[in-house]
Amino acid sequence: MSRAAPRDEGDAALAIELRGISKSFGPVQANRDISIEVRRGTIHGIIGENGAGKSTLMSILYGFYRADAGEILIGGRRTEIPDSQAAIDAGIGMVFQHFKLVENFTVLENVILGAEDGRLLKPSLAKARRLLKQLADDYEMDVDPEAVIEELGVGQQQRVEILKALYREADILILDEPTGVLTPAEADHLFRILRGLRDEGKTIILITHKLREIMEITDSVSVMRRGEMTATVPTAETSPEELAELMVGRKVLLRVDKAPARPGDVVLEVRDLRVVDEQKVERLRGIDLTIRAGEILGIAGVSGNGQSELLEVLGGYANGTGSIRMNGQEIDLTGTASDARTRRARGIAHVPEDRQREGLVMDYRAWENVAFGYHSDPRFSSGLFMDHAAMRADCDDKMRRFDVRPPDPTLAAKNFSGGNQQKIVLAREIERNPDLLLIGQPTRGVDIGAIEFIHEQIVALRDQGKAILLVSVELDEIMALSDRIAVMFDGRIMGERLPGETDQRELGLLMAGMAGAAA
Repeated sequence: MSRAAPRDEGDAALAIELRGISKSFGPVQANRDISIEVRRGTIHGIIGENGAGKSTLMSILYGFYRADAGEILIGGRRTEIPDSQAAIDAGIGMVFQHFKLVENFTVLENVILGAEDGRLLKPSLAKARRLLKQLADDYEMDVDPEAVIEELGVGQQQRVEILKALYREADILILDEPTGVLTPAEADHLFRILRGLRDEGKTIILITHKLREIMEITDSVSVMRRGEMTATVPTAETSPEELAELMVGRKVLLRVDKAPARPGDVVLEVRDLRVVDEQKVERLRGIDLTIRAGEILGIAGVSGNGQSELLEVLGGYANGTGSIRMNGQEIDLTGTASDARTRRARGIAHVPEDRQREGLVMDYRAWENVAFGYHSDPRFSSGLFMDHAAMRADCDDKMRRFDVRPPDPTLAAKNFSGGNQQKIVLAREIERNPDLLLIGQPTRGVDIGAIEFIHEQIVALRDQGKAILLVSVELDEIMALSDRIAVMFDGRIMGERLPGETDQRELGLLMAGMAGAAA
């Protein structure tokens, strides 16, 4: 049922009202008696830790799930939303974190897909072209309607998703972590678009874990914890510190507390490193960098500009050409993927960017995952056989010291939250006392409380005199943790800066490949 539902006692000034929404998945209560009001023509933020129930709540509003209890009012009218088409009919659009676009279709074809006027496509395309131009002009979303999606950058693809929703006459727009893959300049442009939509009377719901963005763009914010709504406040009347405490139930240190670095000898020296992929595309184009003991070199950049390939070559998972010297000794770059074992023997530990695909075997137990890559350690072997009891004891010790919850070595990796999965990988790699730690996206999808802990562990390792190469798409994280920052674009190092002598605007220009403008 859509917005044609009969009028009741709802407040017409409210775009959305959820009353007593509950949803369970078996024994897990994802949403518990949630009530929330979102006023028309505002930007409303929703924040919470992983598993707090944010995505479930928005999936109910968009028709992916049906609530076990409660009711939804849209524009003051009770509205049944059994599926996403009913949500669209009710004036709701959603832009997902991972875009729902057909990559080999044009912008125009993606916009009208599922919203064609009858069987004849030509009139639909002509109408869509006119409306698309009008919408793009109205909201500063200049996108070529004839461009193929796979040829567009992520910022433009996101605009296509917003245009899709507006083409379907959405009055309410839900955005899930919209800035995760954007440069600072692209994020600023998105915020201008959202403010313009709000000023035109649209209602925006913004799901994000970035407190800075909440404070910058929203009019009000709701905080969820463990499936319940803990607070809804005007943004102007709160602070990042208060919101963080509401999210996790305790005070959280939002800044990284660290002393100045005391760099020592050169640990890693990379010269003219190049990587060509299976399609003969050069992914690394002559990378030069140096990392010393006792310092963190942060690599900033939009995802897909060679950072992953850099970590893979240094970690022994891919081949390359050029020169890599570890503690003054050359590393062979022509070996196979099994060379990761050699890297570990040379004192290189690696926390991969994707913990679930590359860092863990999700169906295996925690103690097995903690031993992976280090199972030949003499402590874990007894003659021809591995000592499983010793492995479990080692895992139990690491779980206690890294505050993994629940602290159960026999639990499969897939049964831990994202933050606790990350702690398992970190414990495995950091506790091996490496000379060099490669760490990719250390807090991706991680709760704010776990972020605080992970940052503390990285800084502690640096203070022990270890070298750290940090790759992150989060500029706040790069600025807070790094002692030096190198920016990558299109497989190259565009420039290097000291955190205290740069800002996000300059780094954003470098991330966009504008070296001259940032100089």
